[in-house]
Amino acid sequence: MNPIISRFFNFFVLLFFFITQSFGQSISSSEQYQQLLQLRETKRVLYVAAHPDDENTRLIAYLANGLHVEVAYLSLTRGDGGQNLIGKELGIALGQIRTQELIKARAIDGGKQYFTRAIDFGYSKDPSETLQNWEKEKVLADVVWAIRSFQPDIIITRFNTTPGITHGQHTTSAILAGEAFALSGDPKAFPEQSAFVKPWEAKRLFFNAYNFRGEFEPESGKRYVVLDVGGYNPLLGKTYHQLAANSRTMHKSQGFGATAGSGRAKDYLEQVGGEPFVNSLFDGMGSRWESLNGGGEVKGKLDQLVTTFNFVATEKNLPALLDLRKSMLELDATLPWVANKIAKLDQLIYSSLGLKMEFIATKEYGHPGEKIDAELLLVNPSEEMISGVSLELYGKYYAGKDTNGNENANISIGIELPIQEDFSQPYWLKQPMEGAQFLISNQRDIGIPFKEKLVGELNFMLGGQNFNLTLPLVYQTNDPIDGEVKQPFTVVPEVDLSLSKELIFLVPGADPTVTVTVNFRKQQLEGELEFEGLMANQFKVLKVEELPAQKQRRFTVTFLHSKNGKQQLRARFKTRSGQVFDQVIHRISYPHIPNLTYFSSAQILLIQEDWKVSAGKIGYIEGAGDEVPDVLTSLGYQVSFLGEQNLEMNQLKEFQAIVVGIRAYNTQEFLASKQQVLLEYVKAGGNLILQYNTSSPLVTSNLGPFPYVIGRDRVTVESSPVKADGEHGLLSTPNSIEEKDFEGWVQERGLYFASKVDERYESPLTLQDPGEAANRGALITTKVGDGTYVYTGLSFFRQLPAGVQGAIKLFINLIEQ
Repeated sequence: MNPIISRFFNFFVLLFFFITQSFGQSISSSEQYQQLLQLRETKRVLYVAAHPDDENTRLIAYLANGLHVEVAYLSLTRGDGGQNLIGKELGIALGQIRTQELIKARAIDGGKQYFTRAIDFGYSKDPSETLQNWEKEKVLADVVWAIRSFQPDIIITRFNTTPGITHGQHTTSAILAGEAFALSGDPKAFPEQSAFVKPWEAKRLFFNAYNFRGEFEPESGKRYVVLDVGGYNPLLGKTYHQLAANSRTMHKSQGFGATAGSGRAKDYLEQVGGEPFVNSLFDGMGSRWESLNGGGEVKGKLDQLVTTFNFVATEKNLPALLDLRKSMLELDATLPWVANKIAKLDQLIYSSLGLKMEFIATKEYGHPGEKIDAELLLVNPSEEMISGVSLELYGKYYAGKDTNGNENANISIGIELPIQEDFSQPYWLKQPMEGAQFLISNQRDIGIPFKEKLVGELNFMLGGQNFNLTLPLVYQTNDPIDGEVKQPFTVVPEVDLSLSKELIFLVPGADPTVTVTVNFRKQQLEGELEFEGLMANQFKVLKVEELPAQKQRRFTVTFLHSKNGKQQLRARFKTRSGQVFDQVIHRISYPHIPNLTYFSSAQILLIQEDWKVSAGKIGYIEGAGDEVPDVLTSLGYQVSFLGEQNLEMNQLKEFQAIVVGIRAYNTQEFLASKQQVLLEYVKAGGNLILQYNTSSPLVTSNLGPFPYVIGRDRVTVESSPVKADGEHGLLSTPNSIEEKDFEGWVQERGLYFASKVDERYESPLTLQDPGEAANRGALITTKVGDGTYVYTGLSFFRQLPAGVQGAIKLFINLIEQ
């Protein structure tokens, strides 16, 4: 293979492995046969939408497993701006969770996954608003890049281009897909991509027509391809309904657990561009094998293997597979689909022999300069000899022994991480964001869902042919409940910082101290704690604790009063030799996805204001998870968490206010039986504050003392005008809410506002998105007995952790009634 071809081949093979993350896994012979059918088929479909969970998993499952075509889902965003039903993570942390959920979903339904650089900045109501945030040309370039890299025959959009009927990012995904469909074949469009990919023109563009409120009814005058997607796949032992539901259920952060449908089901694809079809989706599209020199021979060998495949002894398929591979390697590997087919064939060969190939570390974390003990596990259960085994890492080669007959060819490897080794930061977070887009300098990285930090290149000979593949370094352990568990190996700093809180208030009653813990992975280093942005006389170190057993040094610091306002600080530990460490390690752990790690500088937001805060006792009922209790604690409130066991009237009297977390009435079933207790608490003089819930499902519809329902209204423009009744108690006591307090809000004003509100409620705020009617459901309140009841759809769960002063002051007022 000449160097130019090799360069293209290696790029597309690496892209394939980044997407599949599968290395010689043992699968059944029927699944191997399924992969053989997919190997023979050359048609390709690119599905395009805006977010994780937008995709039609049933259609993807049917296309990939029923028609055996290669399917990829291009999600313009990673879902960073969404909500989280399983934890507190929002923003870039949530985007990482949803990225992994998509990877898991595609592993089930058989598709591949791509992204663009666009950030989900939250709900928008039309594409014009979306494109005020996204830099259109960059996102469009990424869609063109995906088309040129994947080379689809067909492009299908989840949404249409009609504005105003769905999320603005949804509509924008269809608009950009249509424009990219027209541009991707033009070499003059985004010529900077030509160093890596060639122009590519898909044949047809379809819209996956749907009706969320019932059966879809085709419209007269429009042309549709109708697919029966409800069938059963005997090779997989599942219906496409089942594959779709299992895939959909991986979107756990969005609460999208799904039960499989049954029976016949249709998907309608409305053609909106390209060559007209006559009978089917792929009319006029022959096998790509026939278009290549030597491709006819490959196609013939594939047909023969489909006929003669040995289901009982898959090892006996090896001669035909190796012969096929020899022919396939003679093809033009600069074509992405050819490189992908070769990689798939290699996977099929590994599976036919039952090979186990893993690169295992003895620990989950390592720092630059550290030596890590690792091992290559290579087990070959077959009688076919594997020889010339070696693993290459950091330019060093580690040789192993020949293996067959189920003998291990393991290699013990001592890895010395280079002192300049980067940390395991997700590649799209390595540089500062540009508005609502990630900054990614390496063109080849754009679109890849995730990159393993440390990979070794395994080489060996089998049947006279050379094989090489990349193996990610993983940490393997045994859990007493779950058994074998593998997690990504992660490179972390030698020294990192932990903060007891990231938001400090200099207000009456608040505790202005923070604990900064310096964590050492090697020896404890001498040095000083500094705060970039503060003079030495603006803070005071109260105490320094040495914790040698934990390899920690703990600084207790207080901040001194200065002038009102907000100040961003960065803590850093500076050693006597001049090294500076300022990174905080963030870990995300859920059982349905791999452990995730990312890094940020040790930032502290310091806010000094003359707010009136009582620092009283607050009861907090957690919902789906948010950081509001942490902010209330930082303000000086004494926060206690309440659950089913401590929601009796005699237990609630001590609380100045009870705050109910976001989506609690969607997630906490006990609230159905405790709601009357909470309302009695209000009558007795308590103050009950409900944050937003979605309209369905609710554990009770009896949310307030008087009737109202939770609608779907929201105000998405965070800078949109707010009319406030300044005389109302919520806006005047104990702190005066002014017009400037609605400046600087993030992502949105609010969501799931109250509607059909009983006249006994008061609505002191009127919100309005541009071009829409005014809405008074963002904040409703009423007096009941001696107490106060509030429901609010204002997005305090975003504003308070972000340090938005006006929102914090307003929430103080809600508590202080």
